[in-house]
Amino acid sequence: MRFNLLSRLSAVLLALGLLGACTNANDLDQAPVPLGNFALGHNVVVAPNLTKGPASRDASKEEWITSMKKAIDERFGRYDGDKLYHIAISVEGYVLAVPGVPIVASPKSALIINVTAWDDAAGKKLNAKPEQVTIIESFSGNTMLGSGLTQSKEVQMENLSRNAAKLIQNWLVRENLANEWFGGKAANSAKPVSAKLAPEDDATAAAAATAAAEVIEEPDVAPVPES
Repeated sequence: MRFNLLSRLSAVLLALGLLGACTNANDLDQAPVPLGNFALGHNVVVAPNLTKGPASRDASKEEWITSMKKAIDERFGRYDGDKLYHIAISVEGYVLAVPGVPIVASPKSALIINVTAWDDAAGKKLNAKPEQVTIIESFSGNTMLGSGLTQSKEVQMENLSRNAAKLIQNWLVRENLANEWFGGKAANSAKPVSAKLAPEDDATAAAAATAAAEVIEEPDVAPVPES
């Protein structure tokens, strides 16, 4: 699996040399995009298979978990629907650009994650197979010559995590419109009831969070046999 992730990260980096990223996650000061009856329950992030790509700075599992959880809370904590849904994420692979030679070799940053959405009331996942999302850094004046030259590791991780949360939002919006995951478009006009996790449900909630993490820890490709 690590070989496959390294191959994909290498392909992403090659594509970045030809095309700039366009994800805009700087919309948190605006009203959130309608998402039916959605309210964030558990925000689960794990990194059991974390792989560092080529020419990358180091980042620990704990650092990625903290960064992703913050970005998910920032984006999805704004929703105040009448049903709880859990978002479970497995951080799979990353590249945090190192300083390079401007113009000739301006390295970019990238991230690969697996995402599973869970319906709390039904106690089941909404997507049978984890949704794999590839994230690249946003193109700006600060990243034109490579974020490794202009940004710290922490800033690179924050930007990738925010872009990841935005792409997850886009995916959930599409699924809601196509498959009515969160009540469909009609649910957007319903008056929110502010669903919240009750303290007495801690044991049940913890079990749901654990189950979500276990599901996305399973690799979606067969591991490379050891020689």
